[in-house]
Amino acid sequence: MKQKQAKVENIRRREILHSISADFEISRGTPQPFGAQFVRGGINFAVYTPHAKFVTLVLFTKCHTDILMEFPLDPDFNRTGHVWHAMVRGLDSDIRYGFRVVCEKKTQECIKEIVLLDPYSRSTCGGETWGAPLTVRRNNQKHTFRLSQVVENTFDWEQDRAPRIPLKDSIIYELQVRGFTRHPSSGVNAAGTFAGLIEKIPYLKDLGVTAVELMPVTDFDETYPGHTDPKTGQTLLNLWGYDPISFFAPKAAFAQNSSGSGPLDEFRRMVKAFHEAGMEVILDMVFNHTGEGGKDGPIYHFKGLDHSVYYLEDADRHSFLNYSGCGNTLNCNHPVVRDLILDSLRYWVTEMHVDGFRFDLASILGRGRDGSVLSNPPLIERIAEDPILANSKLIAEAWDAAGLYQVGDFPHFQRWMEWNGRFRDDVRKFIRGDKGLVPTIATRLAGSADLYQDDGREPFHSVNFVTCHDGFTLADLVSYNNKHNEANGEENRDGSDVNFSWNCGTEGPDTNPEIIRLRRQQMRNFAAILLLAQGVPMLLAGDEFARTQQGNNNAYCQDNEISWVDWTFKETNQDLHRFFKELIALRKNEPRLRRTRFEVENIHGRPEMIWHGVELNRPDWSEESRCLALEYPALTEEQSDLFIMLNMGEQERVFQLPPLEPEKRWKLRMDTAQPAPNDIFADGEEENLPSQTTHRVSARSIVLLTAR
Repeated sequence: MKQKQAKVENIRRREILHSISADFEISRGTPQPFGAQFVRGGINFAVYTPHAKFVTLVLFTKCHTDILMEFPLDPDFNRTGHVWHAMVRGLDSDIRYGFRVVCEKKTQECIKEIVLLDPYSRSTCGGETWGAPLTVRRNNQKHTFRLSQVVENTFDWEQDRAPRIPLKDSIIYELQVRGFTRHPSSGVNAAGTFAGLIEKIPYLKDLGVTAVELMPVTDFDETYPGHTDPKTGQTLLNLWGYDPISFFAPKAAFAQNSSGSGPLDEFRRMVKAFHEAGMEVILDMVFNHTGEGGKDGPIYHFKGLDHSVYYLEDADRHSFLNYSGCGNTLNCNHPVVRDLILDSLRYWVTEMHVDGFRFDLASILGRGRDGSVLSNPPLIERIAEDPILANSKLIAEAWDAAGLYQVGDFPHFQRWMEWNGRFRDDVRKFIRGDKGLVPTIATRLAGSADLYQDDGREPFHSVNFVTCHDGFTLADLVSYNNKHNEANGEENRDGSDVNFSWNCGTEGPDTNPEIIRLRRQQMRNFAAILLLAQGVPMLLAGDEFARTQQGNNNAYCQDNEISWVDWTFKETNQDLHRFFKELIALRKNEPRLRRTRFEVENIHGRPEMIWHGVELNRPDWSEESRCLALEYPALTEEQSDLFIMLNMGEQERVFQLPPLEPEKRWKLRMDTAQPAPNDIFADGEEENLPSQTTHRVSARSIVLLTAR
């Protein structure tokens, strides 16, 4: 036993000597900036923990639970205000570290046995292998363990430049990094990684989108909460990542090279490659809660540093307030937490070159320290006015899990865009055939002035979507009336019960040719409204070739073929993919579909936009109406006349066509009722119409005519 202990001590001694140099020294250090920062001659460590009685800097050489060295910090020497700090010289640059914190009053969160992660660490270790994180036993239970690690930034951005695509010209494509290329059919060498995503850039560029919106890429524990598939008994993994452990460190398991600086450099190469292709990278950031869960959840950092600063608590501090639906709510408008969020955003812009952010459950950013809704939220204003973020796109998911719904009313300071949930719901109801929606659909096609005009915003502040990660895919939206989430292990209780979907007559997969035809027509209808409407369209990855999740509308824990993008669908549904691609090209080539203002002017005596019904100049706004037409007259010699006809009724309707100048003729550009290749025509290849006065529009279809 003594020999074994002596051997361990000798190994540890060698590790210490290998990790330090002859000039090793620990000194006072400085309280700013937070985190571990390289300074001349060493590394400065600084951590904010206001109620700490003692703090210990804990060092590790490798990513395991065996400690290399510990340095208790002197509260009179290594503390300034509420910040504990130390400067260490002669330390290996690849060191791992954490903090032990002992509070004045011992709690279940603040105990010295726990080594805490640095909230400001740019890199973490312990989660490099997907599904098999580093663990430690605590209170006879196994817990996921993370360490902070210090890595040098030697990446060469060369002449990288952000594309800075105007809001009005943006077309966003939402995807999940691992799920986008993890399926064997993806054909990439580095499946499920940032590097694998680089291999798909040619596809995305060819499709025509201008930006990718990446679902969370900061570190999270994919093994939490650990539900099991009721059929197989297999443990389910959290694929989506909406439970952040870090706001700075990229998830190491998303990198082909997951050690050291590998994840950071691979992420940077990915951003650089997107920029070279003329596309932007938008990150989905989760600042409304963390992966520490409720009072009984895991402890990584904030709970041990000071849970009363970082989380909203009830009046008796017995539990966390839960506006996120995930067990805790970040105390976003505490000054220290505001600074943390801003520092994170600035880091992703300055050091990682990202182009914008989508804020998950962004309404929580506007809640005060008691959970109340603030009329002038300081965090939201600071983000909007921050000079470093001035060119960054800011997109709010303008609601939270406690019923606060702010679509159209999100505090915006003339900067914030919003996920337009009204657009999603109204378009879904209209296309499935609900009555009384024609006036609303006209408003949505025109950019949702009812939501954004009154406070000085413009159509491009509306991010229009009909599907996103949260809910049905496009193919499932037309194939299921009800969610089918049994595989999530929660007895189908999870996920929304309100989907405004229609299965076209049969629940789930079907071989009936008529049902298949109608479903494909409905998918084209959704695509047409999305890409012909004013505002910024957002597509969900794989919708352009009818990816299915088998009716699962909350597939966060399905790290398998339910969530992975199956690229064989691109081959079997080439016609739908072509339809999306041509629609995107049409939108990009037609400035009138990307208006920058709500006001409709008269130019040369003609309005820029004219509403019609089946009869010219007589739009039918009645409860029973399901038909609408929109004309964009040519107001210059370079422009074409555009005429959009929508018929969501169950019968064919004959629409009157606007009269043209003698030398012009109406031509068919798109008809969602027609099978490929007659569903859409490329510019210059439109089909001549036999009649120039009327046109028959099939039931449940949308037609676009052009004239030049």
